[in-house]
Amino acid sequence: MSPPLRDAAQPGRKEKGRILEIKRLQKVFPLNGGFLPALDEVTFWAESGELICIIGRSGCGKSTLLKIMAGFVPPSSGEVLIKGKPVKTPGPDRCVIFQEDALFPWLTVRENIAFGLRGRDQTKQSKAAEVEWFLELVGLGEFGDYLPNEISGGMKQRVALARVLILKPEVLLMDEPFASLDAQSREEMQNLLLTLWQELAHTILFVTHDVNEAVVLADRILLMGKNPGRIREEIRIDLTRPREKETGAFMNVSRRLHEALRD
Repeated sequence: MSPPLRDAAQPGRKEKGRILEIKRLQKVFPLNGGFLPALDEVTFWAESGELICIIGRSGCGKSTLLKIMAGFVPPSSGEVLIKGKPVKTPGPDRCVIFQEDALFPWLTVRENIAFGLRGRDQTKQSKAAEVEWFLELVGLGEFGDYLPNEISGGMKQRVALARVLILKPEVLLMDEPFASLDAQSREEMQNLLLTLWQELAHTILFVTHDVNEAVVLADRILLMGKNPGRIREEIRIDLTRPREKETGAFMNVSRRLHEALRD
């Protein structure tokens, strides 16, 4: 058995630069006249510009946690803070990308990306220029006039990324966004996400079942246990990017996480 990973709370860690704080979060759902505890005493934080992956077995509450951070679901107790302010509802400072791309099928790629700019105090020319910049940023400059059913699954996720990034959120919440893609498309999307993250400096919370994906992407990985869901352990990934899966250092971290998930 591997040595324990570091405790997620890290009470001695400096608070400078924190953008997101989760404090003693609990969520209980009613079930058959009783209650089902989904999350229990979840506490952690994210620093500005940090990329954190959350992993754990099915049913450990990863998606519920993400929905609470997004403001879609209220906690039973505890709180979520963005820059010290409580999260009560969805807001433009947080955007969510799900496994399903959720594009509007009747709008072109360009129109899907531009959708969030409706109502903004910008000139038509300014909006158009911004959309074109994001089209190029995600590698879809030649596909602006295509409809979603005319492009591949990987390209749809590129559109989904551009559509939320153009809103300039401070925190990006991602719920297994690449899980339905084939291996090659998934790797391409991981590389694209890292490129966008390094250029735009968003804070990212990324839920995944895939240990290798977490090791490729994360600054830190939070490992969740279940019944009820809680943060069991944390590991900081100090590997240089880009990370090669074939290296001994990568495989050692991956093996350690697989063993922790089995415990």
